[in-house]
Amino acid sequence: MEEHRTPEAPRRRVAVGVDLVEVARVRSLLEDNPAAETELFTTREIRYCAGKRNRYAHLAARFAAKEAAFKALGTGLGPGMRWTDVEVVNEPLGRPRLRLHGTAAQAAGAPGSWSAEISLTHTDDYAMAQAILLLPPAADEPAMRRTATDEGSPCASI
Repeated sequence: MEEHRTPEAPRRRVAVGVDLVEVARVRSLLEDNPAAETELFTTREIRYCAGKRNRYAHLAARFAAKEAAFKALGTGLGPGMRWTDVEVVNEPLGRPRLRLHGTAAQAAGAPGSWSAEISLTHTDDYAMAQAILLLPPAADEPAMRRTATDEGSPCASI
C-alpha cells in the first residue's frame, strides 16, 4: 500500500492578545487632546468611525484592537512603533480585518509568513478586542512538532 502524505503546512506559532478599554477614557482623551486622534488612528479608521452613531465606542474598539495586536506581537508599543502601524479596516460586509504597517509589520515577519484575525465588540461603556496572529516560529523556539508517523509515537500504528 502506497503511503500518501499531504504537504506540511509551514510551522506557525499562535499569538493571542486581548484588551478591554473604557469608552469614556478614550472619549476624554480625544476631547482633551484633539491631536491624539491622528496619533492613534489612521485616516481610514477616523473616516469609518465618523459615520457611526456612537463614534467613540467604535474608536475605543479600534484602540483595544491596537493594544491586543501589540500584545500578540509580544512587543507592546515597542521602539519605533506607532499606533497607526496597526490598522483596523472593514470588509464590504463589515468584517474587521487587521493590517500591520511599518515596524509592527516587520515584527510580525516577512510578508506572507503571518496572518491575523481580529474580533471587536463594544457597549456604550466598554470596548474589547481580541487579536489572534499566526506568526513564523521564533528563532529560539524549539522544534516540538511530531506527527503520528514519527518513530516511537504511540499513534504510529493507527
